[in-house]
Amino acid sequence: MDSPEFDELDQRLVSALVLDGRAPFSRIAAVLGVSDQTVARRYRRLYTEGELRVVGVRDTERLGHTRWMLRLRCTPDASVSIATALARRPDTAWIGLTSGGTEVVCTTASRRPEDHEALLLGKLPRTPSIVEIGAHQLLHRFFGGPLGWFAKDSALTAEERAALLPEPVELSAGPVRLDEEDEALMAALARNGRAGYPELQKATGRSESAVKRRLDQLLRSGALFIDVEFDTTRFGFRTRALLWITVAPSALAAVGAALASHAEVAFAGATSGPANLVAVVICRDPAGLYTYLSEKLGTLEGVRHVETAPLLRQVKRLTYEG
Repeated sequence: MDSPEFDELDQRLVSALVLDGRAPFSRIAAVLGVSDQTVARRYRRLYTEGELRVVGVRDTERLGHTRWMLRLRCTPDASVSIATALARRPDTAWIGLTSGGTEVVCTTASRRPEDHEALLLGKLPRTPSIVEIGAHQLLHRFFGGPLGWFAKDSALTAEERAALLPEPVELSAGPVRLDEEDEALMAALARNGRAGYPELQKATGRSESAVKRRLDQLLRSGALFIDVEFDTTRFGFRTRALLWITVAPSALAAVGAALASHAEVAFAGATSGPANLVAVVICRDPAGLYTYLSEKLGTLEGVRHVETAPLLRQVKRLTYEG
C-alpha cells in the first residue's frame, strides 16, 4: 500500500530545514507561524514515516578530495548485495540501482589516491559478479552538495527564506584543512546533524564553547554543511533518473549552468568519460521525465546525446542504515 503524501506544513518544514538544518525548532516555528510543539511533532513524524534525516556532510570539493562516480554492471542476482556492501563503506554516497537492476551507480570520495586505487584496482575487479566497471572522475560541480534540490521549489516566501538563511560561506583560496580533533565532531554530526552542543561535547571531549566555535568555523568555511535527506515520493515525486549527457566541449559550461537552474535537477556535474555531464533528475512521474527530456534538456544548444537510466532503488543517499 502506498504511504500517504505529506501536506503543505510538512513541505514548509522540510524547506526550512534545507535552508538551515540546525535552526532551533523555536525559530522555525516562528517563521512558519505555528507552535514549537507542532514543529517538533511534525519533525518526529517525518523522521519516522518519511525517512527524513538531518546530517552533517563533508564538502569534498571544499576539502580538495577526489570524487568519482562508478558504474558497475553486475549479474542481476548480485546487484543488491554489491550495492549494500558499498553502502557500508564510509567513503561512498548516493548508491542506486539502474538499468533494470543490473547496474549499481555509486559516488566515492577519496581523501588519498591510494584509497581509490585500492577500491577500483583491488577489491572491485576481484568481485566475480561484476562484469564491467566504469569510473568517471567528477571534474566540476554545477549543482548539488550544499545546494539542496528541495529549495528550488521552496514552499516558503522570500521573507521566510531570508529569516532562516544562515551566514554565507566564506570561501578560501585553497582547500580547507581538517585536523585530527575535527574527525570526532564530523562523525557525530554525520549521525545527527541537529545534535546539541552537550552531545557534541561528549562525543569530542572538547569544551562546549570550543565545539561551538569550531563548528561555526567549519560551516562558515564550507568544509561542512548540514543536509537533509528524505523520501521524495512522500511529496509526490516518484520518478528519478540518472542522465549521462554528451555535450559539445564549447557548450559544457553553458549547459551545466542551465541544468543547475532546472527545477528537476538535484545534481549536475562535469565528468570524465564518454559522457561529459552527469545529472540526477527528480520528476513527479514518467510523463514529467519525458517532458523534461524533450522540452528542457533536449532544447539546449550543444547537447548531442543523452542516456537516461531510471533509478529503480536508492540504497544509500548520504547515510546508510542497514
